[in-house]
Formats: sequence, C-alpha cells, structure tokens
Amino acid sequence: MDSLIDYNRFCYNKGLELWNDMYDESCIMNDKSLRPTESKVRDSLVYDKTDWQYRYSARVLQQAIHRLGIAWSNFFNPRMKNTYRPKFHSKRKPKQSFTSDRITISDEDDGYYLRLDKPRATTTSYDLIKMAEPLRFTGDIKMVTITKHHNKYFACIVVKVPKHKSINHQNSSTGVDMNIKHIDWSEGTINTLTTKMIMLQKRIVKYNQILANKRNVNPTHFRSKNYIKTQLKLNRDYEKIYNLQEDLIQKTTHDLVVNYGLIGIEDLNVNAMKMSKHLAKNIQRGLFGRFRETLSYKSKWNNISLVLVDRFYPSTQICSSCGYCKTKDDYGGKQTLFGDSIHHEHQKYYCYNCGAILDRDENAVNNIKNYAIKQQRAGLQPS
Repeated sequence: MDSLIDYNRFCYNKGLELWNDMYDESCIMNDKSLRPTESKVRDSLVYDKTDWQYRYSARVLQQAIHRLGIAWSNFFNPRMKNTYRPKFHSKRKPKQSFTSDRITISDEDDGYYLRLDKPRATTTSYDLIKMAEPLRFTGDIKMVTITKHHNKYFACIVVKVPKHKSINHQNSSTGVDMNIKHIDWSEGTINTLTTKMIMLQKRIVKYNQILANKRNVNPTHFRSKNYIKTQLKLNRDYEKIYNLQEDLIQKTTHDLVVNYGLIGIEDLNVNAMKMSKHLAKNIQRGLFGRFRETLSYKSKWNNISLVLVDRFYPSTQICSSCGYCKTKDDYGGKQTLFGDSIHHEHQKYYCYNCGAILDRDENAVNNIKNYAIKQQRAGLQPS
C-alpha cells in the first residue's frame, strides 16, 4: 500500500504541474480553448505513461486527477471563500492516502478482507488486507480511500444504500446545554472528560516535560533517538484523545438527530471564552465548537430543525417553572457557579418567586428547549 500511496502523490503532483503549464500557455496565447480541464490533464498523463506505471492500478491516477479537478473548481468558486490554490503534495506529511473505485471486500473464513485492484500488466502478488471489523452497511461499494496516518492504515468505504425515510419527530423537542465536563439534554447526559482522557492528558504533560528538559540540556537533542521515541509517544496519546472525543461527538449527535425533531443549542462565543486564563484549557476540552458543527450538518442531512439560542439569553437565571429571571438586584442575587448569595450550591437552582428547587442543568435544558419552541412557533427560520 505504501507504493500505491507514493504513486498517488506522484500522479497528483505531475497533474498539478501539467495543469499549471496549460494554464500559463492559455494566458500567454490568450486562447481560452487551451485552458486545462480534468479530462485534458488525465488523457495527457495516460498517453505519456512509462513502463513502470503499468504496475499500478490505473484507477489511482484517474482518482488523483479527479480530486485535482475538484480542488481547482473549488478555488475558482466565489461561494467558497476559504479555499486555497492547489499545492504540491509532500511525502513528509504524516497523513497520506490513495483512492480507488475497484477495491472489493471478500468474506473469508477468518474474517473480512480488502482486495486491491490488481493491474493486468503486473506480476506482483497482492495480499488481502484484513479488516478490523465487518462492513457496517449493505450495498454497492462505490469508492474506497485508504489513508496512512502515523504508521496506521484506515479505510474509508463509500457504500450506496437505499434512501432511508426520514423519521417524523414533529412533536419531540429538546435543548442541549454545553458544559465544560458534560453535555446535558432532556433525557440524558454525557461526560466529555472521562477517566481515560484524564489519564492520557497526564501522560501528555509528562512527555512534554521530558521533551522540554531535553531541549534545555542540549538544543540539538531533537535529533536523538530517545527524543524521537518520546515525541512519537506524545503524538500517539494526542491521537487517542482525539479519537475518543470524535467517537463521543458522533454517537451523541446521532442519538439527538434520531430521537428529536427540534433541537435548541446555545450559540456560544467560544473564541472569547478561551481568552480567560483560568478556563482556556478546560473550554478547549469541552468540545463546544466541534459538537455544534457536527450537530449542524447532521441536522441538515436529516431535515431536523436546529435553533441557535441567543448567546445573551439567560438560560441559567430563568426559572423553567414560572419564568422568573434572577438579577443582581433581586433577593438572593444572580445564579453563579457557586450558587446565589443565600444558597451556595452549584447544582441547585432556588426560585424565590414560586419556591421551586430545580437541578441547575435540567433547568437550563428546559429553558433552551422552551426558547427553541417559541422561535419555531414564531415562524423564524431555524439555523
């Protein structure tokens, strides 16, 4: 697979070089008919193939040029303002990949295997690649992208499945309250800082201290084998934490989209919150931005109404039972992280209007839910 990854990078860079030459030639000759296209670049590279290239799958070259064409169309698209001009791929990047639409899956006695596309002109034997788990979906395999990241291989398989019917959740709604260590909604809560994450973060601190001490003793220590080994351990723990967080986000957002038709979530100014020197690291671990972004695109896919609650809406201060809102001049003062001025309890909300004693997080969730319902009834466009 490493040779296919190198061949994919070669085809992409060769195609980008040819694309630039064609574009420069069209500008010099002032002839738009000479402008490069995906088919022109692909046909030119196929025509100029050398003997060693026939040992590799032709689909790798075609998919590499196809991605190059998409990159150029995105660059010239005025609606996509954050795209950049395509650059040459480097072999020093930790993440390398190749794509093919001829890879199949075979069911053997001892598990499932990926079978790579073997060209007719080669005599090289292609071994089957054992999969860590069976395919989750049933259907035709359209595309397979194999990625190498930190000496590990991952396969992203695109499967064509029958179009599922969207579930009707018109009468179900919930609010999502984002906290530093947990996320709450109407019928559940999830811890975003698990024991395993805390253990990995302690190891990351330890590895960073070791690397810093090595650099202080000798600035050229980064060339030593021990330094490189420690750095690999550090990167591995960073990757583990990211995978744990991503798994948590994907599962939680999936449950919300499947079970609710109207979801309200706070529109937090995360960048401003990170300016606090006491909470910056904890807010970064809170997954506020990644969770909202994932929930947003999943809601669009499943036609779910997602309402962004105004960031100045006092969901913590309002009583969900009677609607009373605490202020600093009222009896008891405002609700803070340490409770109010009378009851110094973080997890309890005491309403001095109706006498209700509510859980702090459940009260905030209900207020966010009520806000989303009001916005929907008012006919405002959900975000």
